[in-house]
Parts: sequence; structure tokens; C-alpha cells
Amino acid sequence: MLRTGGRPHVLIAGGGVAALEAMVALRRIGEERVDIELLSPDLDFFYRPLSVAEPFGVGEVLRFDLATLARGCGAKHSLGALVAVYPEERCVRTSRNATFGYDALVIAVGARPREAVRGALTFRGEADVGLFGALLGDLDDGHVRRVVFALPGGVTWPLPLYELALLTAGHLAREGNSAAELRIVTPEHAPLALLGGEASEAVTALLADRGIGVSTSTYPDEFEDGELKVVPGTPVPADVVVALPRLRGVPLAGVPRDEDFFVSTDSSGRVAGLDDVFAAGDITTFPVKQGGLAAQQADAVAEAIAAWAGAPVSPRPFDPVLRALLLGDSPLYLRTELGGGRGDTSTAGDEALWWPPAKIAARYLGPYLAEHAGLAYGPAAGSAHSSRRP
Repeated sequence: MLRTGGRPHVLIAGGGVAALEAMVALRRIGEERVDIELLSPDLDFFYRPLSVAEPFGVGEVLRFDLATLARGCGAKHSLGALVAVYPEERCVRTSRNATFGYDALVIAVGARPREAVRGALTFRGEADVGLFGALLGDLDDGHVRRVVFALPGGVTWPLPLYELALLTAGHLAREGNSAAELRIVTPEHAPLALLGGEASEAVTALLADRGIGVSTSTYPDEFEDGELKVVPGTPVPADVVVALPRLRGVPLAGVPRDEDFFVSTDSSGRVAGLDDVFAAGDITTFPVKQGGLAAQQADAVAEAIAAWAGAPVSPRPFDPVLRALLLGDSPLYLRTELGGGRGDTSTAGDEALWWPPAKIAARYLGPYLAEHAGLAYGPAAGSAHSSRRP
């Protein structure tokens, strides 16, 4: 039953990949059958995967104005951070105590990074570009010689750690610095093992070729007094440790979640126990947190909502295909199907395995951002138009 009158009102809470993919997909396949409102805590969408390239001067985090992106989809953009859902009243509350009604709700608020290795430089993205740039300067000056890149256990996306290590190795080679030592410490049984055999072997060979040591099946614990404590094994000597954060969900009142605040959904993105409430992206319990997978979850949600609204579409369940672009001296495209029963579908190559060949492989959002590429701006250009959190 419609609670808002007229066409179904779809409220999408979030301003990241999953939220925007759901917005664009719903407009494309919903055929004007729904009204869409994007509720986000920021004014801008940050294209974050290129943050690893910023310290090396080979890429930058681009920003897109969310109101402009929403307007291009015939959607409304409102500012607000989701804090509570009231399913019986079919409304939500934001951090400013404002309420928004919905006929269908899509929760795509992402996850929050948390320090996982005490004493390490935790690289969360653009916020830590300056710190990593300073580390490169210390390497160039000879003040730092041993750098360990540490992947924590728990929920995280490992690819950026390998990119940082490979890009650092390339930087050292260009600077003629042969004294520095780089090592990756990871709980994985092989580098990027979740991408399958061929991809992992290609990355392993790449690391060996760049002279980067690897300690697998090893959990980093704490960096102190020039040593990274690990489990199991003896401490690893280091001058600096660079670690990725561990991810945790966002606590939302009225929404069932696990102990880490992640939300459980079915294969179409429906939240267990709540009518007409969906979730997609990093906020869900799906263990691999990656932009392309978030977009695929959003597609499943958009198809389910469009069909509910009467669009001629047969909803397809979320069937994860992991596509990853590894940055280094040259790009390496990696792909595997995560669904069970198919064997090892891993593929690796230097030619694009999807189109457009962007860092985030999103069926609808990728082409949409390409269309709006002229509207993007980088951190320096956007300093006077910075995002504000309500």
C-alpha cells in the first residue's frame, strides 16, 4: 500500500557507489514508475579507488556534486545522515531529527573504517594521502628503509594494500633507491587469494618481480619499537608499518544487524524482517566489501523494486562477479565469479575485462559518471566546494 500517494516513493539512504548505482539503475529500468529521493550526509560523491595513486602523482580522488547527479536522473537530493528506521510508519529519521517517508527504502550507508593494527599508519583513503606522501619523502631521504604493508584480519578489502606496495616499489625504482625493503604481511594463504588461482599467481609473480617480500597466513597485531608483532611467528622488523583499516557497519535503530552492525539481506537485497526495506553495499553482511560488488547488489535491489512498481523486468538475484583493477607500473585486470559450484573462474590480464574499464565496474553508474566526467573536480579544485556533513 502506498503511504506517500501517487507513484511509489523510493528513498535511497547513502551517497556512495551502492546508493548511486541503485538510483541510476532504478531510473533506467523503472521507466518513470517511481519517484526517487537520494538522502546523503554529504554534498559530494567521492570516487575513492584512485586515492592510492594520489601520493605518487598518477591519479586523484574525483568528486561529483550529488545534487547534479540526482537531477540528471530526475531524482531529488536531500541532506541527512540516516540514524533510525520506523518500518511501521514507513519513515526514517536523520541525525538532524528530520523525518523522511518512503514506500520503499534502500539502505546503502556503507561501512566505517577502524584502526586494526595499533601503531601503524592506517591508510583509509584520501584522508591519509598526505601522511603517505610524507612516508615517500622519508624513503627518498633515507630516514626510512624498511616498510611493511599489513593486511588485518576481519572485514576489509585487500587490493589497495597491494597497490600501495607496488606503487611504492615503482617509486623507489624511479628514484634509484635500492636500499629500501618492502614486505607484505597478510592472513591470506596467497596474495589476493579471493580472486582465484590465476589472479593470485599473477599478483604473486608481480610482487616477486618488484622485489616485494610476502609473509602469508600471518596476522599483524601491533607495531612497536621497530617491530611488527604477528600471529603466528616472530616479530617482523620495520621502520614504518602501513595497514588497511578493518570495516564495521553503521548502527541504525530499527534495523536488524549482527554484532558488527552489518545488515543481513536475501539475494534480492531485502532486509530480513522488514517490509519494503532493502540494503546494498558495504552495510550488508556480504563478506567482500568492494565497489563493483556493491553495484551488483544495488542492481538486484533496483530490479526487485522496479518489478514491484510494475516495470517489465524479471528480477535477478545477486550473483557476485568480482572485478578488480590493480594499479602498478601497468594496470592488471582481475576477475572471478564468487558463486559456488563453478570451479576456479579466475582470469588475469593487462587488457580490459569489462567496459568501461574503470576502477569500479558498475553497470549503470560507470557509463553515467563517464557522461558526467566534465563535472568532476579534484581535491584542489574542490577546496572551496568541500563536502559538509549535516
